[in-house]
Amino acid sequence: MAIDSFGRRIDYLRISLTDRCNLRCVYCMPEGGVAWKGHDEILSLEEIERFAGIAVEQGISKIRLTGGEPLVRYGVVDHIRRLRAMTGIEAIALTTNATLLPKFAADLREAGLERVNISLDSLDPAVYKDITRGGNLADALAGIESAFEAGFDPIKLNVVVVRSLEQDLFGFAKMTLERPLHVRFIEYMPVGDDANEGIEGALGAVGIEGAGCAGDNPGFHWTRADHVPSDDVLAKISRAGQAVGAGPLIGLERENAPGGWGPARYYRFADAQGTIGVISPLSHHFCSECNRLRLTADGKLRTCLFSDDELDLRTVLRSGTDDDVRAIIKTALDSKPESHNERVGTLRRMSQIGG
Repeated sequence: MAIDSFGRRIDYLRISLTDRCNLRCVYCMPEGGVAWKGHDEILSLEEIERFAGIAVEQGISKIRLTGGEPLVRYGVVDHIRRLRAMTGIEAIALTTNATLLPKFAADLREAGLERVNISLDSLDPAVYKDITRGGNLADALAGIESAFEAGFDPIKLNVVVVRSLEQDLFGFAKMTLERPLHVRFIEYMPVGDDANEGIEGALGAVGIEGAGCAGDNPGFHWTRADHVPSDDVLAKISRAGQAVGAGPLIGLERENAPGGWGPARYYRFADAQGTIGVISPLSHHFCSECNRLRLTADGKLRTCLFSDDELDLRTVLRSGTDDDVRAIIKTALDSKPESHNERVGTLRRMSQIGG
């Protein structure tokens, strides 16, 4: 097993396949996007597979592929097939905006992908278009349908909750009543080099009312005013459920929650097929349970989402031995911090780290 200096078992590796995305979500990247890394700066799939094999040997058993949008990376299906063939990998998952899933879902499932997490922050077509800067909600919804048709299990829907956005949280919750869909509401996190600067201008710039003057601010930036504690989200959904006769939310024990590798707390309405989860990095710290390492698309190994400390794995993969790779994994385990200490802001944006 891989154990860090605080006694936590580290068995989960998140791999960003690309820093590129076919959407431009306002809280993830600026309108013009970010400067893409050149081909030589991004790890090849073969390099990722070499590292994954050594990481599995060292105790990693679960891998999640992220981006950017991982499905824009050429060769992703065969990459998953090769990863799945590695002895010691228990499961592979993928996080996606789902807009490309109708094209890939069946092939991904055949290649050995078991589970998908779908990022979706609004069920209103106009708001979705604003948030994604031009995305089509129908494409994302078609992606969800293709995930069910392909037989992925579990299928989780990730909703980042931002106070300034017009989000029908109960609309998402209702999706769990008749389908085995697991909706998780995620607290908006202070990631990015401008996390302290305020988001009102950016919301105005994409046409969301009540958000300030368009053009005041060219990016979409985290502030505590836009942080909604998960307990508030649960209370709001529970009240709405009672109002329509679905009943209050019922807490689930871990053994009754959908399979997962992270710190979500799960609930359900009585008789619902799916569940409602909350991920609370700010209001309910779960650092003591952290079980992951992150690999960026350009080959930096990160021990914490909120830390800018990175280990240069790319250089080691290109010029070092397998023992050198093992040594950098050990360094990562030894240097993994005990807590994010409520840090606000990172040098990289979420799309550059891996969502």
